[in-house]
Amino acid sequence: MGSGGSKKKQDSSHLIKTCTDHSGGVNCLALSRDGSLLITGSEDRTARLWSARTHECVGVLTGHADYITSVGFVDNYAVTSSADKTIRKWDLNSCDCVLVFTGHSSPVNRVAAAGGLLFTSSYDRTARCWQFDSGECVQVFLGHKRGITPIIFVAPDGDNSPKAQHDTVDASKDLVLTGSLDSTAKAWSLDGKCRTTFKGHKMAILSMAVDRQGKTLFTGSHDANVMAWTIETGEALRTFEGHQGGIICIEICNKLMYTGSSDHTAKCWVVDFGDRTREYKGQKHTVSCMAFHEGVLFTGSGDACARAFDAKSGALKRTYRGHEYIINAVAVVDGKLFTASHDGTMKVWNAENLVAEDWGKPKKDEEDKENAKRRNSNIDQQSYRSRPSTGLSEYDRRSREKIEQERKEREVMDMV
Repeated sequence: MGSGGSKKKQDSSHLIKTCTDHSGGVNCLALSRDGSLLITGSEDRTARLWSARTHECVGVLTGHADYITSVGFVDNYAVTSSADKTIRKWDLNSCDCVLVFTGHSSPVNRVAAAGGLLFTSSYDRTARCWQFDSGECVQVFLGHKRGITPIIFVAPDGDNSPKAQHDTVDASKDLVLTGSLDSTAKAWSLDGKCRTTFKGHKMAILSMAVDRQGKTLFTGSHDANVMAWTIETGEALRTFEGHQGGIICIEICNKLMYTGSSDHTAKCWVVDFGDRTREYKGQKHTVSCMAFHEGVLFTGSGDACARAFDAKSGALKRTYRGHEYIINAVAVVDGKLFTASHDGTMKVWNAENLVAEDWGKPKKDEEDKENAKRRNSNIDQQSYRSRPSTGLSEYDRRSREKIEQERKEREVMDMV
């Protein structure tokens, strides 16, 4: 796995603890559904379980023959994928490996789970579906021309938010979505048939997300654009342009989309309109990961720092310095930020008191400006109505459209 950043000045003002148990870079991090456990995967070929409360390592998962690429929790088990071409299932109580999934011929990149099934993506150009209980491979998804990285299970009739857990599957409706280095994404039915191919990007797809309803797919590409698609038909709805580098991560939150890029910025977009509403600056390297939590956007960067931004205003609230290399993953729970880095450590930081109690309420001067704008808008519209009826000029039409667009954007931002 790659690394970035350089040695930084230590900042202990918000640091709670540094966990140094791994002997290699920490590539991935995941939080259990109840928020009590974390799991990390490392270059040292092991995964570790941690208490989110005490920050102590409570288990070591040993068995992979190469570095860990992704980690997660499924029911009462941990799941890890590796560059050794396998996936492993671990008992959380004993930390024993209870099952090894073999079949991929190249490193396994990502894992998704639903209703007793496990879905995996690999550089071998395939995705696979496995029985979680037996480890049997029940389906191979063939069709991409290059390696597959992001993979998402979608239930059109269910909750598809990032923290949702799918306990059952409907083989007649549910889909698997894959994104590939071949610049396309695909939607697959569970019987292995490609339902839709999403073509439009000019370079590799690096990240994906879906809306909560499971109707819209968002793909982030090395071509610096995000595209929105109707999952059912494959229709391209809109392109989000504005980044100057590849889209490394995407997160959907209600009507807003957050994106992190190799151009050193994160951005916020209104999903329905495609407009960029905020830009989060300050990173000196790639935005490698991010997490939205209670009005705050947390980012991890190749400059070895994590940052906390007021999601609505875009203001930088806090910078977490202390890692020596790129931060690969972040998670937030119980007022604490956990960061996993290629320097071999996981750090725990204070993430409390980042947003004031009156978060979301405009300051008085901003309020006065907004009211003045609205009064001027009303005067303009009243003045227009008093003119002889000669039809809208192009200038008037665009002005009114802009006013209406700003009103809609304010309504969306108030939903955050």
